[in-house]
Amino acid sequence: MNGRGAAISLRIAQAIPVVIGVIVISFLLTRALPGDPAVQFAGAAATPESIEQVRQSLGLDKPLPEQFIIYVGQLLQGDLGQSVSTGRPVIQELAARLPASLELTLVALILSCAIAIPLGILAATRPGSWVDQLCRLLVTAGVSLPTFFTGLVLIYVFYYLLGIAPSPLGRLDFIYLDPPHVTGFFLIDSLLDGDPATFMGALRQLILPAATLALFTLAPIARMTRTAMLSALGADYIRTARAAGLNRGKILYGYAFRNALLPVVTTLGMVFSFVLGANVLVEKVFAWPGIGSYAVEALVVSDYAAVQGFVLAMALLFVVLNLVIDLAYSIIDPRFGADAK
Repeated sequence: MNGRGAAISLRIAQAIPVVIGVIVISFLLTRALPGDPAVQFAGAAATPESIEQVRQSLGLDKPLPEQFIIYVGQLLQGDLGQSVSTGRPVIQELAARLPASLELTLVALILSCAIAIPLGILAATRPGSWVDQLCRLLVTAGVSLPTFFTGLVLIYVFYYLLGIAPSPLGRLDFIYLDPPHVTGFFLIDSLLDGDPATFMGALRQLILPAATLALFTLAPIARMTRTAMLSALGADYIRTARAAGLNRGKILYGYAFRNALLPVVTTLGMVFSFVLGANVLVEKVFAWPGIGSYAVEALVVSDYAAVQGFVLAMALLFVVLNLVIDLAYSIIDPRFGADAK
């Protein structure tokens, strides 16, 4: 097995105890939530007898160890349970809502990287200049402004005042039909369907919520890029390269930026995993049907299966993200793959 394959196998092996811990903790925490899902499911006019019947049908009358064994057995069969609030299997709800959150998060990250990385490089090469001050201003604004406030301001300006943005009501305006489901990403599915009108409609709906998230994610990416580039530009090998007469572009991008990429990639992974689960405020402001809003709604009604499914899905995504980051490390710096041999 080569070094890269050994590193991936090691990371998967290390992730197994983490996933098991997440399953145990999420199970215990959901049982500690206030409220009774049987009461929520039975309805406001339910009698104590009907509530008890619902509790028995949900398996909530059994001892906790027995409930946990049943839950693990269902997980091993690929069954995440049934949502009390919607009446649908949790895995279907997650499969329907996860692409919406992923599409929003990925577009926001692409937009923020397109701004933050060049801005961080320019700020590092011109410390103290107006570019550096602009970078600090954007970092401060991104950290200070709450996402829901930024979203509301963008809606007020571009939708209410200027009228150039579509209504903030989900992934598509009512004049469009959802593209045939292939990936769940409306931008990709509309292109696969050969429907440029739906593609543009989905893109227009994405602009404001993606810009809201991009301003929030721009701050840590720009700050880390600037810090990593300043550290790389002050290294001995950069002074040696300059003394050897190498051109500025080769020194900046071929040496300094490549070495600065490692902490930037780490920051990207952390930002992605955090934003995917924490963009519920943006989803609420723009009526975006993602997993963040789904998890909050499940928490309100003590929907055990939905909350546990959400936490487990986030844990698995985090594991996959760590594998992707490890692969990116080995591509950027082959020494990471060599260490695993």
